[in-house]
Amino acid sequence: MHTPSLVGWLLVLLCAATGGYCLTRSRSGSPAQRVTARCEALMAVGMAVMALPASVVPLPAWSPWVFTAVFGATALWALVRRHPHHAVGALAMVYMALAMVGMPDMAGHPAAGMNGMTGMAGMAGMTHSAPAGVPLLTGLLLAYYAVYVLAAGVRLVPGDAGAGPRAVVGAERGACAGPPVVLRACQVAMGLGMLAMLLAL
Repeated sequence: MHTPSLVGWLLVLLCAATGGYCLTRSRSGSPAQRVTARCEALMAVGMAVMALPASVVPLPAWSPWVFTAVFGATALWALVRRHPHHAVGALAMVYMALAMVGMPDMAGHPAAGMNGMTGMAGMAGMTHSAPAGVPLLTGLLLAYYAVYVLAAGVRLVPGDAGAGPRAVVGAERGACAGPPVVLRACQVAMGLGMLAMLLAL
């Protein structure tokens, strides 16, 4: 991934914080909320590990295949349980892992490809003349997550613009104070993190 180290660490912090909150919510709430929290926690942990700067925490060469196996199984589970968004997220993780393995300038260094959030221009004999992955597929995933973040962000807005002051206040108290809304905000944060990681391919 072709982003500076600072961006990589910011992604790590965002995903780790989101994953930590989702883990705390995975044992409370309705069954649907618990499933969502667990799926988001798994995604957040995977993204945090993938975003680690290679110059600080190099991952082993087999790590892309671990990502592929774990999130491939997660995608299959999500499809069986009819959770399309979680399936898309898991498949996006598989895609990013395989894209890093397939980078021509990463031969012998798949781990660096997985978490190369630092600038790679200073490494001898390595250039980034082309992005990893399939541009069309990357573009489709970017479009999906852009629409998802916008739609999910709009749903976080409390109240009805046409309602009276009392209705708006009541909606704010009911929607903004509850954990389900925080969980939805975490989903928006995860969508933004996925956008950043896809752009870094």
